[in-house]
Amino acid sequence: MKAVTELGKDVGILKACVALGVPRASYYRSPKPRTSMTQRPRQRPPRALNNDERKQVKKILYSEQFADKSPYEVFATLLDEGRYVCSIRTMYRILEEDQASRERRNQLRHPNYHKPELLATAPNQVWSWDITKLLGPHKWTYYYLYVILDIYSRYVVGWMLAHREASDLATRLIRETMEKQGVREDELTLHSDRGPSMTSHNVAQLLAALGVVKSHSRPHVSNDNPFSESQFKTLKYRPEFPDRFQSYDEALSFCRSFFPWYNDQHYHSGIGLLTPASLHYGQAEEIVAARAGVLRTAYEQHPERFVHGCPEAQTLPQAAWINPPTKTSDANKNRLPETHCPEKPNASLTHPRPGYPSSSCVPAELDFVSPSSPKPNDSRNMTQPFEHPSHASKNPGGVGAGPHIEKDGERSEILAP
Repeated sequence: MKAVTELGKDVGILKACVALGVPRASYYRSPKPRTSMTQRPRQRPPRALNNDERKQVKKILYSEQFADKSPYEVFATLLDEGRYVCSIRTMYRILEEDQASRERRNQLRHPNYHKPELLATAPNQVWSWDITKLLGPHKWTYYYLYVILDIYSRYVVGWMLAHREASDLATRLIRETMEKQGVREDELTLHSDRGPSMTSHNVAQLLAALGVVKSHSRPHVSNDNPFSESQFKTLKYRPEFPDRFQSYDEALSFCRSFFPWYNDQHYHSGIGLLTPASLHYGQAEEIVAARAGVLRTAYEQHPERFVHGCPEAQTLPQAAWINPPTKTSDANKNRLPETHCPEKPNASLTHPRPGYPSSSCVPAELDFVSPSSPKPNDSRNMTQPFEHPSHASKNPGGVGAGPHIEKDGERSEILAP
């Protein structure tokens, strides 16, 4: 731009830009060096109060009579007494000099919630669970559907339909689902939003006893729990999903038909058009290899129909993220997690799996949980093989039913694949 300026003094800016190949608009948009300007001190307005008058106003504002009153009240009181010292705005300016004017009410300061970053590279590493309402036969009547989802395979590992939302039902569902999936201690992270059942002490005690790391979404941020929200949308957008369920048994019958379809027959676009069950139980590699063979045969028979060469089957998902780190900083993937527990600032939040960025995984560990207390899962056989749902015996019409829970005349049923 300097060359254009120098040449423009002789031939003009237009000819200089053409000769040097510089767009004229770019030349005029380029920043020009600013000349240094000394800022003159602001002159005192002639109408301003002098120092003695300002001291008198400050003495009035800090007096015992007006110490706890706002400038508006001070101004009105002085007028009623037949005095005028200054305007209301001038009173505020004098108070601001000593930082004596501020909001007097106690203000609620929200904590700085960190964005959860969870990574799953295999089944049964990170589960997401949530509760949704199913409309009942009348207004203000609902049935509560509890669903636990594996975020890597999208497999629904456990679900329950109940008449109410309660922490005792949630703890039983989590415990029985972990037993059926054979999850060992310090292997699982359980993610949820901040609903009352999710943040209850009963659930926290259970997760502490089972050695499960718990993680919560930020308040009012549905994107922090995307897998459960997406699964609920799939459920409620099914053609057979009614506007209202006329009874608990009708809702239970729908769930018994939906979840086997979702796990065993639904080709999920997020996992390479595989079914959640095939990916969860290690059948995906064989399916992908078979699909590749079909595509290869089709290409050999009619290569002219494939302009980009032999098509390839969709590959297996390598990882599933909840809020992956930003691409601007690769160091985020290996950074140490931040402390989230003010009562235990030195508590380590490092996940048992190396390199796992659990910056918002809060250990399910409470001070009032005795470490020597017996754990509810000590007696279960961890080496017992899990039976695939396609080979398990099922009740007619859906997945196998667990024990009923009866309380105060209500009935709920825990069902897990």
